[in-house]
Amino acid sequence: APVALLRLVPQCDRLRAEVQSDLNGPVQVELRARDPSRDIIGLPVRTLVNAGRGSTVVAQLQPQGRGGPLDLVLEAVPGQPGARHTPFAYRLPFAGEKVQVSQAGAGRFSHEDAENRDAVDFPLPEGTPVLASRGGLVMQAVDQFDGNGLDPIRDRGRANFIRLLHDDGSMAVYAHLQHRGVLVRQGQRIEQGQRIALSGNTGYSTAPHLHFVV
Repeated sequence: APVALLRLVPQCDRLRAEVQSDLNGPVQVELRARDPSRDIIGLPVRTLVNAGRGSTVVAQLQPQGRGGPLDLVLEAVPGQPGARHTPFAYRLPFAGEKVQVSQAGAGRFSHEDAENRDAVDFPLPEGTPVLASRGGLVMQAVDQFDGNGLDPIRDRGRANFIRLLHDDGSMAVYAHLQHRGVLVRQGQRIEQGQRIALSGNTGYSTAPHLHFVV
């Protein structure tokens, strides 16, 4: 599911730009013209919307001249840009004393981008209970996907995951979860150590594991 959706509402000589997101938590959005030379009063705009609370008006647009069809780009990123992580004693996101790591931070297989550079992959059998490493609010939960593969275009966007929003504004993502393996719902408050999902092997993945990142 998309992080945010854009809706344009005609109003006399202008368009009201509304953004809606179903995530439970803050979402950064930027709206701009795809063609930077296109003159549109009100663009570009960057703001923070309170997701999960209906639509938010982000701009009043007035296209200038005859520029053809309106072609806009909406970029949306979960989280609050001013958030600062506070020291916290995280626990392992699973039970047991034996800990293996199949890929650490900055791993060359899939941990080179900004969102995943600090991620850790734990090889776990499918169906292993996943525990909340820290308490928080379930901001996003996806578990409708089944299957895995190594096609980046096809598989990167179909990993099941949970995004937990912590009290200091940081977020934790638990990914590659089992199909229909999410045990919590969006908007639910979670305590540290609570069972939240079952591990799996979905999306861009070579073997069953839990992808965890703060």
